[in-house]
Amino acid sequence: MKKLNLLLITVLFLTTMHAQDLSDALRYSQDNIQGTARFRALSGAFGALGGDMSAVSINPAGSAVFSQSHASLSLSNATVTNDTRYFNGLGSTSESNFDIHQGGASFVFASRDNSPWRKFSIGIAYDRTNNLDNSWYARGTNTNNQSIDLYFLNYADGVRLGDISLLNGEFIEDAYNDIGNVFGFAHQQAFLGYQSYILEPDADDDNNTTYYSNLVDGDFAHDYIYTSTGYNGKVAFNFAAQYEDNLYLGLNLNSHFIDYQKSTSLEETNNNSSLDFIRFDNTLLTRGSGFSFQIGGILKLSQEFRVGLTYDSPIWYTIEEETTQLIDSNLADPDIVYVSDIVNVYPEYKLQTPAKVTGSLAYIFGQQGLISFDYSRKDYSNTKFKPESDYSDLNADVNDAFTNAATYRLGGEYKHKQFSFRGGYRYEESPYANGKTVGDLTGYSLGLGYSFGNTKLDFTWDQANRAFETPLYNVGLTDTVSIDRTNSNLTLSLSFNI
Repeated sequence: MKKLNLLLITVLFLTTMHAQDLSDALRYSQDNIQGTARFRALSGAFGALGGDMSAVSINPAGSAVFSQSHASLSLSNATVTNDTRYFNGLGSTSESNFDIHQGGASFVFASRDNSPWRKFSIGIAYDRTNNLDNSWYARGTNTNNQSIDLYFLNYADGVRLGDISLLNGEFIEDAYNDIGNVFGFAHQQAFLGYQSYILEPDADDDNNTTYYSNLVDGDFAHDYIYTSTGYNGKVAFNFAAQYEDNLYLGLNLNSHFIDYQKSTSLEETNNNSSLDFIRFDNTLLTRGSGFSFQIGGILKLSQEFRVGLTYDSPIWYTIEEETTQLIDSNLADPDIVYVSDIVNVYPEYKLQTPAKVTGSLAYIFGQQGLISFDYSRKDYSNTKFKPESDYSDLNADVNDAFTNAATYRLGGEYKHKQFSFRGGYRYEESPYANGKTVGDLTGYSLGLGYSFGNTKLDFTWDQANRAFETPLYNVGLTDTVSIDRTNSNLTLSLSFNI
């Protein structure tokens, strides 16, 4: 028998291949603006406050609250800790990264006549909306008789043997290439399972469409590693104005971008059959750009009490993806090794994220402090892959799996001389209808600020916790890993009037 060791590295354009899933829909639909230290200290409850560059990314009317031109820059140290449970195995990982995640400036112009439009502002604000750096592992013995062979059996079901067989003298990499071009992703997975001797046809006939596994029922030891890097970012071009003394209105035109890379690796061993070792690796590289807009307003009901309202349009993304795969098993002639150089380059596709509406309240205690509350609602089931004719099944899965989710943010600030003491709380409902695949999020924050006059220095610590039930694969081997994730951040911001 031949050893199959497919390392897929160069370029293959696939016109019929789609491998997007629910995790893609959610990854680019969620936002978690990191923002300035003051913004984070109040857990992002800034929709009715304004007067902060990251508040502009929540409610575009916020820049008109500035009394003069303003700029800020923020850097942070982000730590992600994952505690995992997979059957009898426990794991823990923790990693940190340091980066500049926020910057922007707003230029305020006062009216020179008796116009009711007292001032207007224009500005630009960059915020990282989601940090995608993450890593975790799952090690344990699967006692549910679940093996990676189920993944390949699922994709092979109904596939003709002749469509995943090597021609005389054909190299494996050439066959993988051709199968991807002609048939797409599912056939490629069936091909990998068959050529690595995980699967066998029920009949040695090109028209055969049913298969069985070379693995015997029993327990399977799994060692699974997940690693991702990247981020979602947003640049907002902001326009805002103040009308008379009590009304602020604003518009953001947003440019979004995605830079994301994910790799997974599974090693499976067993004592049940002659096929006692399988390794299956996958990598995904994603780049994308998008557009959205926001309109918002802040109304002073009294000198102390403010309300805010913001509408966030969907984000219309254009996304490009590349994948590589490697599979290996012990049923091998060690003298025959096939190595190919193929990258699967997917057709460009569109993703439309759901819109969001945010209502905000704030109470200002003169010069002493404030308390603020934001409530947002987003229906994740409205996420759409496009063209919809190509993704009808996946969009149906999105509609079934996701639900309407609310976010609550509460923040407060107390000032004493040059010092500001801050704290916040946030709660985000699960975007999943089952409430388990991704659980609810709970977060807390504490911050301290010091004013030098025109310049301010702010420091914040915040932490958020969320539980996940993550399947190893979306088909076949769908047993889940329980993950308790903690995101901790230290943020330092410098802001100043221009």
